[in-house]
Amino acid sequence: MAEVKLDAQIRTEFGKGAARRTRRANLVPAVVYGHGAEPVHINLPGHDLMMALKTANVLIGLEIEGKDTLVIPKAVQRNALKGNIEHVDLLTVKRGEKVSVEIAVHAEGDLAPGGNLLEYVQATLLIEAEATHLPESVTVSVAGLDAGASVLAKDIPLPKGAALAGDEEAIVLQVVAAQAEEPAAEAEAEGAEA
Repeated sequence: MAEVKLDAQIRTEFGKGAARRTRRANLVPAVVYGHGAEPVHINLPGHDLMMALKTANVLIGLEIEGKDTLVIPKAVQRNALKGNIEHVDLLTVKRGEKVSVEIAVHAEGDLAPGGNLLEYVQATLLIEAEATHLPESVTVSVAGLDAGASVLAKDIPLPKGAALAGDEEAIVLQVVAAQAEEPAAEAEAEGAEA
């Protein structure tokens, strides 16, 4: 995974008014924490941060007062109406360090014929991988699965260097039969209206 470089400014003002002024200047307030160090409050360029966060589990290289720090996004707060980023919590990581992150699960292939539907019980999977080699997603084949079939977390092939961090027996995907309304029930409803 490529590393995205962002220039950070130390934040000296706090509170609602300061945060609003920061956002008007097209900056996003953020907090960097981890490894037992004191949290560092910073401002990040809004557009560059938004573009970086389009990649899941992106590795961000921050330059804070001349010191380089590697971070991954831990929590992103967005405006409910506009969708713009309001605040970000960033976790400090080191090269070679293993971290736990959630990655998206994608299904590929056609289910068995007969009107079956694929249900995502979990859209993400908790894995542990090296901070500098975090996968964005994993793909699992559901080709030929029939109603009643399930895909467990342990059945999903993970990228090299990644290990499952959650429950191995958790159901991630399941195939269900399509529900059809009974014709008799429709006839009864029409008869009752007349």
